[in-house]
Amino acid sequence: MVLIWDNASWHVSQAVRSWLREHNRKVKATGEGARIVAFNLPVKSPWLNPIEAKWVHGKRAVSEAERLLGADELESRVYAYYGCDPEDHLVMPQKVA
Repeated sequence: MVLIWDNASWHVSQAVRSWLREHNRKVKATGEGARIVAFNLPVKSPWLNPIEAKWVHGKRAVSEAERLLGADELESRVYAYYGCDPEDHLVMPQKVA
């Protein structure tokens, strides 16, 4: 499976790269599952990732240059801008591996 990623910090983190490496080793050893090949987009290439333009416009619409917004205020502005209903937050288990 090919996974196309931009250069977001969580995509290129050591933890994620380690998980991918371990996953691929397990698939190779057991013969079960799909190997994941991460293909990173070039840095500063928004034309290759169409969602980038949406993020830029959304960020400009909800942020303020004069001050940092609190998490609750930022969340409500994002939902309002994109016209979405609030969703429950994802919860990370204590131990991910």
